[in-house]
Amino acid sequence: MVFDIELNSVAHYPADELMELAPRIEDAGFDCFWKGESNSTDPIVALTGIAARTKTLKVGTAIYHIYGRSPITMGIQVATLQDLSHGRLILGLGVANKTIAEWHGGVFDRPLRRIREYTEIVRKAAAGERVEYTGEIYSTGKRFQLSWKPRYPQIPIYLAGLGPKMTHLVGEISEGVVINMGIPAKVKEIAGRVQQGAIDAGRDPKKVEIMAKVRVCVHPDRAVARQKLRQVLTFYNIADHYSKMLRECGFEKEVDAIAAAFKANGFKAAQAALTDEYMDKLPVIPATSVEEVRDRLAPFVESGVTRLSVPYVPAQEPNAEDAARFIEGWRKTAQ
Repeated sequence: MVFDIELNSVAHYPADELMELAPRIEDAGFDCFWKGESNSTDPIVALTGIAARTKTLKVGTAIYHIYGRSPITMGIQVATLQDLSHGRLILGLGVANKTIAEWHGGVFDRPLRRIREYTEIVRKAAAGERVEYTGEIYSTGKRFQLSWKPRYPQIPIYLAGLGPKMTHLVGEISEGVVINMGIPAKVKEIAGRVQQGAIDAGRDPKKVEIMAKVRVCVHPDRAVARQKLRQVLTFYNIADHYSKMLRECGFEKEVDAIAAAFKANGFKAAQAALTDEYMDKLPVIPATSVEEVRDRLAPFVESGVTRLSVPYVPAQEPNAEDAARFIEGWRKTAQ
C-alpha cells in the first residue's frame, strides 16, 4: 500500500507556500502529490514547481477535466512535465460536469466517447507520435507531432470513475481509477468493475491501479475538524454525480434532507443538515491526531485499493502552516 497526499480540498493554498511544502511531503514518505482542478490553482503549473523541488515524489493531477484544453495541448503539457520530472507524472483525467463544461464553452455529452477519444489523442501526442486523428468528437487535423523526442514517452493515465460504464471503460483503456467519495463497500464494487473491464479488454487487471481518496482534518477539538469537513461534504451531497452515488450507497434519506435544505435556504442550511452520524459513514476522518487518522484508514486499506490518497483539509489558518503540521505528524508516525 502506498499513501499519497492532496492539498486542494476546500481551502486555498497560496502557490508559493505550496512549493515550500514540497520537500516536506517527500521527506514524510508520501509516494505522490496530487493536485485537482475546477476553479483553483492550475495543476500542471503547480506540479511543475513541486517536481522542480523534489527528487522522487510523484506528481499527479486528480483530476484534470477534459474541457479546459484540447487533447493536443494536454499532450504537449504532459510531455514537457514528464521530461522535467524525469517521468514522475501521473495524469488523472475526468469528464467533470455540465457546469465546468460550460465555463469553458463546452458541451457535457457522450462522456464515455469523449474520454476515450481524448485519452487516445493525449497518449499519441505525449509519446511524440504523429497525430492525425479523426474521431466522432475530436479531430486534430494533419501533421501534428512534437518538435522533440520525449525522454519519457509512456505516460500513466488514471481516469475518474464512479458509474458502471465509466469504471468498466477505465479498466479497458487506462492505468488506474481515481475513486472520490467512495465508502469501502463502494470502493470494492468499483474495483471489481474496473478489473472486469481490464479482463474483457485482454489486459492484466493487476496492472490497473485502484486509487481512492479519504479526506482528513486534524484538530485537538474534533468539532472543529468536523465543521471543516462538513463544508466539502455538503458540496458533494448536492453535486449531480456524487449525490447519485451516495444515494446508491444507502444514504438516500440523508442526501434528500441536505438537498431540501439547500433548495429552501442555501448552502449554510445544507451544511447544518449534514449530521455527525452521517459524516461518520462517509470517506472522511475528522481526527484529533495523525495517529488516529492512520488507524481509521484501515477499512479503506482493506477495500482493495492499491493507492490511498489523503486530501488534507486544513482546520485553521494559515492553511499551509496547518498542512505542514499534518505532514510532519505523518512523517513521525511513519518512523
